Amino acid sequence: MVRQLITADAAYIAGIIDGEGTISLTRRHRNENRQLEVSISNTDMALLQFVKQCVGAGRISNKRTYRHNHRQSATFCISNRQALYLLEQVRPYLRTYKAERADLVLQNYLQLTPRNGFYTSEITKLRDEFVEKFLRASPLYQQE
Repeated sequence: MVRQLITADAAYIAGIIDGEGTISLTRRHRNENRQLEVSISNTDMALLQFVKQCVGAGRISNKRTYRHNHRQSATFCISNRQALYLLEQVRPYLRTYKAERADLVLQNYLQLTPRNGFYTSEITKLRDEFVEKFLRASPLYQQE
């Protein structure tokens, strides 16, 4: 369960998400629906451990280094409803395009993600539209 953040921690974590993090809809397997994921990658393990301790959920995994001159890095990751609860708390402090992504998720994710995994054709259509709109809320998409 995600802890209730104090204002200073919520603002600090929002800054980290804005600068080093990602709010995404990812697939774990090819045929699955996309799942909400908030992640932060960094070379400072103490920073990631601080975030995990404040949030009270999520996991930290090491990333592979491919060159000897690269520093070891890791990623804090939190998914699905836990990520949603984290976004509810940090959203007022997000300042980049990630604020728009957070808004879309907070407004639509629960209604379009049934807990039982049963998607009617209507929910599937609405969810596909939501995913497309979410992916457009990115500076990479806007450059094309």
